[in-house]
Amino acid sequence: MRKKISALGLIGVAALVLTGCAPAAQEAEETPDTQTSATAEAVEPVTLTMWSWRTEDIEKYNTIFDVYEAANPGVTVEFEAFLNTEYNQLLATGLEGSDGPDLAMVRAYGGVQALIEAGQLIAIDGAVDTSSVEQSLLAAATGRTDGNLYGVPFATQTLQVFYNKGIFDELGLSEPSTWDEFVALNEALNASDYTPMALGAKDSWMLPIFHEIVGAARYGGPEFRDGLLAGTTDFTDPDYVASIQIVNDMTKYMVDDVIGVAYADSQIQFIAGTAAQFPGGSFELGNFTSQAPDMELGVYLVPTPPNSASDKPLAAGWADGSFAVNAKSENQDAALKLMNWLASPEFGQLFVDEVKQFSAIKGLTYSDPVMKEMNELFASGPTAYINLVDMRYGDPTGSTLIGEGIQSMFLGDMNASAVADKLQEGIATWFVPGA
Repeated sequence: MRKKISALGLIGVAALVLTGCAPAAQEAEETPDTQTSATAEAVEPVTLTMWSWRTEDIEKYNTIFDVYEAANPGVTVEFEAFLNTEYNQLLATGLEGSDGPDLAMVRAYGGVQALIEAGQLIAIDGAVDTSSVEQSLLAAATGRTDGNLYGVPFATQTLQVFYNKGIFDELGLSEPSTWDEFVALNEALNASDYTPMALGAKDSWMLPIFHEIVGAARYGGPEFRDGLLAGTTDFTDPDYVASIQIVNDMTKYMVDDVIGVAYADSQIQFIAGTAAQFPGGSFELGNFTSQAPDMELGVYLVPTPPNSASDKPLAAGWADGSFAVNAKSENQDAALKLMNWLASPEFGQLFVDEVKQFSAIKGLTYSDPVMKEMNELFASGPTAYINLVDMRYGDPTGSTLIGEGIQSMFLGDMNASAVADKLQEGIATWFVPGA
């Protein structure tokens, strides 16, 4: 049966390096538990719907679920994807009513907390075998107050700069290893027919990502985070303010009126070859390789800016969202059976091979050369994406505040210091250091 599609905790960074984002040398292990195998017995005919915000991955997930359907006659998995910017509201509404999905991709850390508190997801403790999942990543799907597990993490992500090797070769350019080389590279691109960097500044969620890519080393990454959580520093720290200023300084390397460029348009700029670089997450890799199969991709970490608090380039990482079961689903038994498979090495390897993202499952093989390089770069300087991992457990969220603040800075309405002040003031309404 054809699938219907729509167009529409705190993590331990070291654990991410060693497990969640670090591929092991061996092949994925077979899981003896028949509950986690795709070779389960046939069941009564049932259709399971799964909602997602990953419109780019529709066909890839359809391929993955074909494997499950083949091993489970009578089961059909309909994967439906919606626009990223609309997904949170659509999902909340769907879970509240009777026409929601059986399963859904849910946001991580504070992003899932509201759904948990509303009783819209079922706890999966004891019902789903998560022994193949890197245990530190389960915090991304764990209730902050009740401590119950509500999802199976599906990916870890890291933030780096993608670049078009063909354009670099054409212009005689190479990956920068110093800040001066980074500036010279972008100046050379500025003088060419190519836009140096593609950035979708109209979508505010991309701006904290860009800030981490160019500014994490400047403010100090892990050391700053430790101080922030302990209460010995805050977002008004001069090093953090300086990191925001770097974001503003980079606008000279983007298209004019970058604030009007949507995320999807920035992807097109890079895929079409009009922009030489795309600062973004590892979640872009599958889309770039499928949409531009002839493009030779490279990746690098932005070198440390002058006066950086870190002595090396840093790559922000986090556990991405999780698969979860709708508390109002009429097919919970079948959904939980699927959840066990989604927590298995079999699914994890398919996810890596088809979607080309880092899986939360342990012991997988990463054969894609760009994935290998991204993993090595992340392991060389891991840090947490602070405003997602730590600052989404209250309202306003850290990522919302800094994203909107940078937009205002791009429009000339705020300076870097004011952006940092707004971020700190907003977070202080709910975040208690050391709690």
